[in-house]
Amino acid sequence: MKTEISIKINDKFKAEYAKGYPLISKEALEDPEVIATEGSILKLVDKQGHFLAKGYYGRQNKGYGWVLTNTESETIDQTFIEQKLAAAISRRHAFFTNKETTAFRIFNGEGDGFGGLIIDYYDGFYLLSWYSEGMYTFKDQVIAALQNVVDCKGIYQKKRFDTKGQYIEEDDFVAGERGEFPLVVKENGVNFAVYLNDGAMTGIFLDQRDVRNVIKQKYAKGKTVLNTFSYTGAFSVVAALGGATNTTSVDLAKRSSSKTIEQFSVNGLDFESQDILVMDVFNYFKYAKRKEMKFDLVILDPPSFARSKKYTFSTSKDYTNLMKEAIALTEKNGVIVASTNSASFGMKKFKGFVDKAFKELGGKYSIVEEFTLPSDFRVRKEFKEGDYLKVLFVKLS
Repeated sequence: MKTEISIKINDKFKAEYAKGYPLISKEALEDPEVIATEGSILKLVDKQGHFLAKGYYGRQNKGYGWVLTNTESETIDQTFIEQKLAAAISRRHAFFTNKETTAFRIFNGEGDGFGGLIIDYYDGFYLLSWYSEGMYTFKDQVIAALQNVVDCKGIYQKKRFDTKGQYIEEDDFVAGERGEFPLVVKENGVNFAVYLNDGAMTGIFLDQRDVRNVIKQKYAKGKTVLNTFSYTGAFSVVAALGGATNTTSVDLAKRSSSKTIEQFSVNGLDFESQDILVMDVFNYFKYAKRKEMKFDLVILDPPSFARSKKYTFSTSKDYTNLMKEAIALTEKNGVIVASTNSASFGMKKFKGFVDKAFKELGGKYSIVEEFTLPSDFRVRKEFKEGDYLKVLFVKLS
């Protein structure tokens, strides 16, 4: 049995928790110096001791833990977890029956009722991501519950925490049979090589599925494409399959070249006819300006924070300048796909970054499409921060 501790919530946040707000934040606590072990059950009460909600203690960058239920009598055990998993999988029934897409999210943390836990599906294999030591204390119950609810070929995990509260990334085989990697999965009919056993990332960001599909279907044909911060080149691959005349992929990571070549190859595309560059994106911008290069479609999907030898990039501070660099390389009537996964601001502020860039350059534009998270990345209306993805298709006038 896990230890249960009562903690008092200040009056300012009392109504929020009654409405279903899921994050246990430092600001909400009467006494922020909580003395609890990771994984302890927290009973949230008001100043008078009246029950508000129940959750668990798990320190991560977002807060002190997550609310799991507003029912005082409910026990947080394997049965509870099994019910959450079963409900989440039921919501995604259409994904499991779609042969053209074999990689998607089946459990999205607080969006599915258990913050700190992410589960992704890769063609029969399941990948668990733990976001706090407190969440990790539920490991055995989660794995047993998952095996009871679905037929798993194999289960892998990635720890995204350490005991000092710093973000680390680690992977591990957990149960079932080991996969043979690369595992080739499908996304709207496109092949992607993924690795569940090779560091923090698998080789594809599943949250960009809808964006990749619309690029392939509507924006790539006959176009020249620049894909910055390209990672494994997924945007470049869908653009090439959509009929782009040429793609240029730019990323600082040395592994990006071989990974991008692999993604082109598993789709039967000639990677040698594409440009794949390992270099700092900001240095590439300077190079392309000198050469007076222009592209029909420019994709900007930087990490929220990045550092190279010469540059430090933070989305909240530097996205406007990044947009200005992209505008300079975009043809008239061309399109910039401006994307961010930063949860620290909303879509309105993000549009402000874009607008400021055009105003400072004296240019005109229109937003022709916008995207947030796909339907398998379930979010709660009470926790807007959970809908972190913001993508704008910006057409230059």
